[in-house]
Amino acid sequence: CIRDREDDNITLVLSETPFYAESGGQVGDVGVIKGNGFEFTVENTTKTHEGVVLHHGYISDGETVSCGDKVHAEVNRSVREATMRNHTAAHLLQAALRKILGTHVEQAGQLVNSEAVRFDFTHFQAMTPEEIEKVEDIVNNEIAENLPVITKEMSLEDAKKTGAMALFGEKYGETVRVVSMGDFSVELCGGTHVANTGVISAFKIISESGIAAGVRRIEALTSTGLMKHYESIEEEMNLAAKAVSYTHLRAHETSLHLV
Repeated sequence: CIRDREDDNITLVLSETPFYAESGGQVGDVGVIKGNGFEFTVENTTKTHEGVVLHHGYISDGETVSCGDKVHAEVNRSVREATMRNHTAAHLLQAALRKILGTHVEQAGQLVNSEAVRFDFTHFQAMTPEEIEKVEDIVNNEIAENLPVITKEMSLEDAKKTGAMALFGEKYGETVRVVSMGDFSVELCGGTHVANTGVISAFKIISESGIAAGVRRIEALTSTGLMKHYESIEEEMNLAAKAVSYTHLRAHETSLHLV
C-alpha cells in the first residue's frame, strides 16, 4: 500500500517484509519490490516509533501501485551481506578497544553500511599508532579464529547475567537480542550479522580522530571495501610513478638538447 507520495518519491508499507529497517546505527536495506505490472526500487528502509516498516523509493518500471496488491520483496543480497560484515566487525572492534584502552570505552555512536564502519567511543585522548595496530591485530585474529556468531533472544535479566554489553541510556524491553562471538564479544543488538567472523575476511582502521570532548571516532574497512581501498591506493601510486617517470624523461631530453 502507498503510505505517502511526493513527486516521484514513494513510501510503501507491506503486511510483512524481509527488509531490515534502519536502527541501532545500521542502515536500512535496499532492493526491489515487484508486483503486477510494476517494479519498485527501494532506496532505504526505516520504521516508525510504532514499528511500522517504511520502504522508501520510486517506481522503476510500470506506472502505479495500488493498496492490496500482492508483491514479491527482494533485498539486495550483496549490499546486505557487506553491511552484515561491517556490523559484526564493529562488535569485534569495541571488544578490542576495551582490551587495549580499558573498560571505560563505551559506544557513543555508530554507522555501519555496505561501505565502511564508523564507530564513536568514549576515550580521553588520541590513540597512538601502536594502540591502533594492536586493536587491528586483535580484530584480525578473531576473524581468523572463525568464531561462530550466535544470536539469542532472552529476558533482559538473563542478558545481564551473560555480561552482555548494552548502550548506556538505551531503553530496552523485557525481551532482548544477545549477539555473541565466542567469549570475545557479547552485546545486546537488534541488527544483522554474519554467521561466523571468518566471513569478514580482513579489517583495517583508516582513520582515528576526535569529534567531541572525550569522544573519538574510528573509521574502518573490511572485506571488499578494504580491497577497493587498496586498489585505489595502488592506482594513485601507479599514476604518481608515471608522472615521476615522465618528469625524469623530459629532464633527460632537455639535458640532451643542451649538450
